Parts: sequence; C-alpha cells; structure tokens
Amino acid sequence: MKYSGAQIVVKLLERQGIRMVAGIPGGASLPLYDALSSSSIRHILARHEQGAGFIAQGMARTEGRPAVCLASSGPGATNLLTAVADAKMDSIPLIAITGQVPTALIGTDAFQEADTFGLMLAITKHNWIVRSARELLEVIPAAFRIAMAGRPGPVAVDIPKDVQLEQIEVVQWPEPALIPAPPPLAVSELEQAAALLADAQRPVLMLGGGVVHAGCAAAIQSLAEQLELFTVATFMGLGAMPSTHRLFLGMLGMHGARYTNLVLEECDLLLAAGVRFDDRATGEAATFCRQARIIHIDIDASELHKIKSADVAINGDVAQAVAYLRAHCPSASRPSWRQRVTALRADYPLPIDEHAGEFTPYRLLSQIARLVPPDCVVVTDVGQHQMWTAQVYPFTRPRQWLSSGGLGTMGFGLPAAIGAALAQPQRTVVCISGDGSMLMNIQELDTLAEHGLNVKIVVLNNQHLGLVKQQQALFYGERYLGIRNRRAADLAAIARAMGIGGIDLQDCEHPLAALDRALATPGPVLINVPIDPEAMVFPMVPSGKANRDMILARPAAGGGA
Repeated sequence: MKYSGAQIVVKLLERQGIRMVAGIPGGASLPLYDALSSSSIRHILARHEQGAGFIAQGMARTEGRPAVCLASSGPGATNLLTAVADAKMDSIPLIAITGQVPTALIGTDAFQEADTFGLMLAITKHNWIVRSARELLEVIPAAFRIAMAGRPGPVAVDIPKDVQLEQIEVVQWPEPALIPAPPPLAVSELEQAAALLADAQRPVLMLGGGVVHAGCAAAIQSLAEQLELFTVATFMGLGAMPSTHRLFLGMLGMHGARYTNLVLEECDLLLAAGVRFDDRATGEAATFCRQARIIHIDIDASELHKIKSADVAINGDVAQAVAYLRAHCPSASRPSWRQRVTALRADYPLPIDEHAGEFTPYRLLSQIARLVPPDCVVVTDVGQHQMWTAQVYPFTRPRQWLSSGGLGTMGFGLPAAIGAALAQPQRTVVCISGDGSMLMNIQELDTLAEHGLNVKIVVLNNQHLGLVKQQQALFYGERYLGIRNRRAADLAAIARAMGIGGIDLQDCEHPLAALDRALATPGPVLINVPIDPEAMVFPMVPSGKANRDMILARPAAGGGA
C-alpha cells in the first residue's frame, strides 16, 4: 500500500505509542497536519511554538518517556529552539519535528526558510534533514531510540514539504524503537566503590537527575538506609528521596541550607549518582568536597572527570550500579558522623522566619503544600520563586518536581504545567511562577482554558525581576536597571479574560481562606499573590565563590528600586 511521507510519520508515531503532540501548523507542515487529521493522535494547539516545546517537555518530564512537538519552517522552527535547548540541558527526551520548504528551494532564501538543521546541531543529541519519504522509515524509529538511549535528550527531524507529499510503497513497518541496553558495568570499578564505602567514616550520597531518569529512586533510598548515607540532592535530583526522610539534607549548592554545604565540606567520601557537578551545585569546583574521595556514577561517559576528577568513575546505568552496591556492601552505622550532622543541622538551619506575615514566600509555600494533594505535580518558572520552592517544598516522589534547571528558562512553567496535566489528568498540577516569568508565555493561558485542565497557577508577584534585582542589590552596588515592571499587569484579570478563574489575594478580606477555596476548585485558576519586592533568597553563594562563602542575609544598608 502507498503512503505519503506525512502519513508515514504519523503511522510511526502511532506505533511508538504517542497519544498527543503539541504544535502549531504552517505552510511547510500542512501535509503532516493533513495526515494527523485522520489519526488517533490528539493534537494540542499551542499559542506559540516555544509553548508547544514546553508542553511536550511537561509530558516527557512527567511520564519519563519521549514526547513530540511540531512546528513549521522558518519562524516556527526558530521559536522551538529555546525549548529544545532547555531539553538538552536537563536531559529530557523530546522529539522536535519541523516542516521545511521544498527540497528544490533549500538555500534560495525562500519564504519562511531557515537552516533548521544547522540551528539544531548544538542543542540536540542528533538531528536530521530528511531527503526522501523512504528515509523516514529509518529516521523516526532512530529518533526515538537516540532520544531514549543512555543520557536522554532531544532530537530534531526536519522534513521538506515535498518529502511529506512523496508517495512510496510500504510493505513492512519497522518495529517501534526500544530503549537500548546500557553498557555493561566494570566489576573492578564497582568493587573499588564498595571498598571505599566500607572504609568511609563520613560519607555523603549526592543524587542528581540521572537517578530520576534511571527510575531507581526507591533502590537508592534503600542503599542510603543500608549504609546510613546522609543524602543531598542537586536541583534536578529533588524528589528522588522524600524531603522528610531522616537521611535527607536537602538541596546543596548556591541556595542550599548552610548545614547542607557544611556537611559536604566535612565528608570524606562522596557517592555522586547521576550528577554532572553543575556550577550551581558545586560553587568553585576546585574547593567542592575538598576532603572527600569521589565515586561518580553516570550513564554519560563525557561527564566523568569533566569538572571533578573521580577516584572511582563508573560509566553505566545508575540502577545497575546501585543494585550491585546493595548486594555487596554490608550494613553500616556511623554514630559519630550522625551526631556531627545533627549538630550542624541544628546550628546552621535554613533561615526561615516562621513568624513572618502570611504573604511571605516560605509561609505561602507551606500553606500551598498543606492544601494540595501530596502527590501533586509541582512546576515552577525561573527566579526567586523557583529557589524558594526548591528549598522548602515537601517533595514526596520522583517526577513530582518539574523546573528548568540547566538553561533556566523563564516562561517554562505554564506550558510545562499544561503538558503535565495532559499527561496525568488524574493529578493536581501546581505551577509556582513570578510575574516576570508569567508574562513570558502568558498566551498559553488560552491553551489552558481550552482544555480546562486542573492547573493551579500561583504567581508570587513582586513587580520585579526578583532574582536579577537581588544580584544587582548584592553585587552591583544597588544600581538597578531593567528589573521593575513599572506598570503592573492585572494578571488575575488577564486570566479571567482568557477564560480561566483568576483571583488577587490582595483584594480578598480573608486571603488564606480565598487561597484554600481557589486551590480546591476544580479546573484551572490563577492566584496572584503580592509579595515584598525586598524579599530575597538566602543563603546565596556568589557566582564563582566556594559554597562555604555563602551569604546568609542581606547587608544592613540597602534600598529599594
């Protein structure tokens, strides 16, 4: 039977188990959309291609499997770039499929032509420009296989319009792509790791996003309990161990609690699982864990010895390595180390004012956590609100926490929350945002309204780009520029105009009761919460400094903007 290139793409997506795609059509992708019209795949119309990319990311991050976004040529494809780059930094399996001008017009500066292949090169694991319909039978399965293999990540497939229209005979369909088996682990390295763990007096376990991707959070928690390993998490590793676990010390690094970073200063062994030693986690890399020997486990060989040299570097699947260590390491108890960690925890806690007003970030986040289901999905944008959430939200499970880590993309939150709600409609999705981030992709409120998803958006509104303002205050002599929204948008009114519920807590006689009602109301709602523009995220490690040099509070002298 004959199929067009566009029909082949859709058929292969169906066979791969894709139930939804997010995108915006355009002239160069219309054959693909025509083929979708008779498919079981549900198309989610975004209001901007960047939004489509983040909607797909929300699906992928929530479910742990590849998701698909679509765009047309030229500006459609270039609008996708930020979402693809974000997926690359955070190891998210994203399939970006773009239309392209007909093959004969490539390189002629045709209408809506851009070198999508060249633009995607640096921000994908692999990408293709497809030259014939028959190539698609190999390219689409390969795209899924590569996106899932080893360290997950995005791939891009650029398909000229004439290739989408080309008809070919298909006798046999290729099998759906499966996750390739990880490379075998070196037993000698695992033996060395087990020996180091047995000898350690002050060990610490560091969890990264690779633990979440490997699906071994429960196993690594058991390992921590077996060996009494106090545990820290990178930003991307939050949720891999419940926040309330007795061994969990919270997020390390730039905005981690002082005691967390001090424990790392004193540890004599660091077991780093699925981490890439990001600068926000390590601070000045040369001084990070300077007393410790390091065991580094990662599926991506290029991460080993890249930033921190490891005494034992294990290239392979974290889950397999953890299984070996659980089987070969005897149970351990380290009472003196436990006593020291307990003392540091008591002496250098996270500086949270428990008696502050009801609109302070920490009080607000605690209230939200009490009011929503404990297994809800928590999505944030980027800024102060993101760091406050990372510091104190009581995460209970992997893939509960969705946020832009490596790229730090403002505008991520709302569309990613939409994707999460589409993927798991049975869960409440809470999107914590700031006024600056919300304005970045605010058009996706219309997408949210169209689908009536159970997404609660809480905007911590200080009418500033808060984290930039904080850095200008602390490191640039309070010379403020470009950080204040002098004409404050009425975000609750915008939400209502877009077709979803919107309330402003500053207009409510009993704001906490209003917050409770809004969070309990089925369907989408935006809750605007005014917060003090002088509020800051502490602790904070100045860029390039060691974690031990963290700032605990704002200097006494200061001014507003």
